[in-house]
Amino acid sequence: MIVMDAFNPTPPEWTKKAIHALQFCCPTCQGTATKARKVWINRRAPVITENHRRKWQEFYQCECHAVWWAWSSDRPPSDLANRERPPLF
Repeated sequence: MIVMDAFNPTPPEWTKKAIHALQFCCPTCQGTATKARKVWINRRAPVITENHRRKWQEFYQCECHAVWWAWSSDRPPSDLANRERPPLF
């Protein structure tokens, strides 16, 4: 079961032990973000990139109990974005 603290402005206690993942997956077991047990997004402190886009730290607690974070801009494209859309009429 996924626990979403994602939009809570206060960081949950479990995020304090997070390590930065260089790939967008758990550095311990390579589990994806969709397998996370808990999620929190640090929306209070966005970083502005060179091309004036925002990115946030996304924190995940994996099924293996490791806690990791990565930049939202490093998230791979969603499979949902590649789906065909049904006709509107």
